[in-house]
Amino acid sequence: MKTRSGLPSAGGAYRVIIVLVALIALFIVFSMMDPLFYSSRNVENMLRSMAPIFLIGVGQSVVFVTGHIDLSIGSVMGMSCMASATMMSRGASPFLAAGLSLLLCLAVGVLNGELVSRVKMPSYVATLGTMLIFRGIAQIANGNYDTGFIGHGARGFRDLFFYGRFFGIYDIVLIAFAIWGAIMFVLVKTRTGRYMYAVGNNPEASVLSGINVISTVDKAYVFSAVCAGLAGLITAAESGYGSMNTGSLYELYAVAVAVIGGISTLGGRGMLAGTAVGAAIWCILQNGLIRVGAPLSLRNIAVGIIVVVMVAIDVSARRRRSGLG
Repeated sequence: MKTRSGLPSAGGAYRVIIVLVALIALFIVFSMMDPLFYSSRNVENMLRSMAPIFLIGVGQSVVFVTGHIDLSIGSVMGMSCMASATMMSRGASPFLAAGLSLLLCLAVGVLNGELVSRVKMPSYVATLGTMLIFRGIAQIANGNYDTGFIGHGARGFRDLFFYGRFFGIYDIVLIAFAIWGAIMFVLVKTRTGRYMYAVGNNPEASVLSGINVISTVDKAYVFSAVCAGLAGLITAAESGYGSMNTGSLYELYAVAVAVIGGISTLGGRGMLAGTAVGAAIWCILQNGLIRVGAPLSLRNIAVGIIVVVMVAIDVSARRRRSGLG
């Protein structure tokens, strides 16, 4: 359900409550199966591992709101990791390398947005193509090799994006939630956010209403690319080097997190608050199933079933509202 302003209303909040209840239930179940699951150390590790997944889920959610998809998000993450790590391994200032990498991500976000909004390419085709391009850029950044160690001079960078704490909470957790809060504010409280929901709900009516659809879609893809860029920096800080495979399959993880959180893949509906819950469910499932000895195949099946069920619920709800039965 939506309000006239185009913002999500009680229906979206209801879905967030449902996934929140599911999150609590999962936490209780795994805690009963393994008492160490709810230990402070394990919870801290889950929060830290959740940060990059959370960020790309936020980026994908914003694109979903506009009625599109970003299949390049994992490759942008890999490109950011490789670009920053290559510069740092060759002696560049860590934070200069990080800043330049984020600027590169911003530029590719604009490219994605322009291909979808101005050139009118289907988003899954446009971002499938750029996914391959950006993965290629990640591969050639260091001559088709993973980078070496990013250097002892990157200690401050690695503290900020992986090891450091602020009042006992890992910095990357605070960064991820700060980005989430800022983008949620944009979606809920600003004209840009209202336009994104309006475009996702009815792009033709948005044009007739005077909304700049091109600019609105561009902004969504920029948000997505910058979130992916930050996730790439986190990965570089965690490993201490750049891997050409960073971000592989993360475009699928981003879709899973957004859909589990109640964001509609059809556009115009969903609350970013649900994305935080979706990322938490993802991490609890992965961590909990690992701790109880479940194989990778079972973990993939579990997440896949949840995604299919959530999309089916969304499609069914839309059909009921439209009177199609």
